[in-house]
Amino acid sequence: MTRSNPEHAAQVAVMKWAALACGSMPELRLLFAIPNGGARNVITGKRLKDEGVRAGVPDLFLPVARHDGHGLFIEMKSAKGVTTRLQDAWLYALDAEGYRVEVCRSAQAAIDTITEYLRGVNQNGQR
Repeated sequence: MTRSNPEHAAQVAVMKWAALACGSMPELRLLFAIPNGGARNVITGKRLKDEGVRAGVPDLFLPVARHDGHGLFIEMKSAKGVTTRLQDAWLYALDAEGYRVEVCRSAQAAIDTITEYLRGVNQNGQR
């Protein structure tokens, strides 16, 4: 029996949407996931750490500059999920460096965030 993982399901849905929507928003071809979570065996965990994978880094990155950011980082969380202290530290630091950062609690929230970001709508809903 496998456990439900709503964050995984939401992130998969976002990436499927991006693949379909890149015809009208070509920047979506640059959207990628950052493999910093999940259970791994000790050897794989060490290899990834040695390669530079860092705990707490947000799940998705869109390296496209817009008026309110050098790029967009998204941390996917379930409806009741909470960010860790390490995730909060990354989100704060990335924001301080001029990136837009968002915590999205559903695929639709992430899709709306990405769409608004690409259209040049800032965090306050203004162009």
